[in-house]
Amino acid sequence: MWEPIPVGRCIKSARTREGGLVDDEAVVIARVRAGEPEAYAELVRAHTAVALRAAVACGAGPEAEDVVQQAFFKAYRSLGRFRDGSAFRPWLLRIVANETRNTVRSAGRRRAVGEREADLLGPEPLIPESADPAVAAEERERSRRLWEALDGLAEDHRQVVVHRYLLELDETETALALGWPRGTVKSRLSRALKKLGRVLEDGAEGGGGRG
Repeated sequence: MWEPIPVGRCIKSARTREGGLVDDEAVVIARVRAGEPEAYAELVRAHTAVALRAAVACGAGPEAEDVVQQAFFKAYRSLGRFRDGSAFRPWLLRIVANETRNTVRSAGRRRAVGEREADLLGPEPLIPESADPAVAAEERERSRRLWEALDGLAEDHRQVVVHRYLLELDETETALALGWPRGTVKSRLSRALKKLGRVLEDGAEGGGGRG
């Protein structure tokens, strides 16, 4: 077994580097397996941002960095079982999701929707002088309703929406990350989007009557 590398330091340095690229992940993984654990840092840097988004979207909250660090460590320890030719990102995100569920379950709590949204989107930007505050407020309200609607979905429906749209995985990657057949991803995503649409439409109609 390879000696662990300081994953935490890589996470800290790569936190704002979204979607870093690895020229050939298979080559990097082969190098790690061959006894170059330092090569694993390339995978950490490339996938830290999306892993953090996944942890936050799944409810990790303040523990997101710890969850991701643990997920990278578990992925590192499991590279011997990683199937050659597979994509690393969906495989990693499946580990992140499992680790997040374990963390949330052990903490015995469910994070508020608004807190998860704030963590995922980052600090609210200052509104430029040229912007219409009413438009900005409307955007925030729309975002809040979306997160509330997501939170009201069944877990499998919420997960498929998060992976397809918030984490920007394609259908195949989503199937790999969630461990589902592609047909299941399609059907659950379709039902989830219909449910979201109805909830958001009802919320908009209900909000329209307030004055």
